[in-house]
Amino acid sequence: MARSPSRKSAPQSLSQLRIIGGRWRGRKLQFALVAGLRPTGDRLRETLFNWLQFHLPGARCLDLFAGSGALGLEALSRGAAEVDFVERNRSAAQTLKEQLGALQAQNGSVHYTSASDFLAHTDTRYDIVFVDPPFDDDLWQETLAALGKHLAEDALVYVETPRDKAVLPPDGWQIAKEKRAGRVCMRLFSVTG
Repeated sequence: MARSPSRKSAPQSLSQLRIIGGRWRGRKLQFALVAGLRPTGDRLRETLFNWLQFHLPGARCLDLFAGSGALGLEALSRGAAEVDFVERNRSAAQTLKEQLGALQAQNGSVHYTSASDFLAHTDTRYDIVFVDPPFDDDLWQETLAALGKHLAEDALVYVETPRDKAVLPPDGWQIAKEKRAGRVCMRLFSVTG
């Protein structure tokens, strides 16, 4: 009896995420499989974008540590005027550029650099900023401290951390929303002044 050929699948270098709301609702997009990359899951994104629903139309957004681009793409889908995606991994940045091209999203720009270098070299002010770095890198405090001059009046900053990670917000920041789900803590800060 002949053996059927084994079905070893080639290692995947891409995975998928689904946009959950807005004009691209239901679209499945690919993202690069990169160490430390953990796209914000559907349920957490739904919660976050419920928090942001009245702030997104026309907003200028910054997706630091973009990775899969899940947060920035969701923002564009739901009416953000523009999103800057910052990603230091070449493969992830290239895949994100391809996804923006597939969506014909001219209002999204990918910056292949680190978050700290990007913030050191831009003068842009943002209405909404997403801060979701790789958990092992512990970049929250230095990133939040560097955001000050890049925030528009009444800006909102979303911060995703491990469940029990303490984050000390800069002066003038207030927690607008907070939720713990599984091993993650979601915080939305409002910034005045």
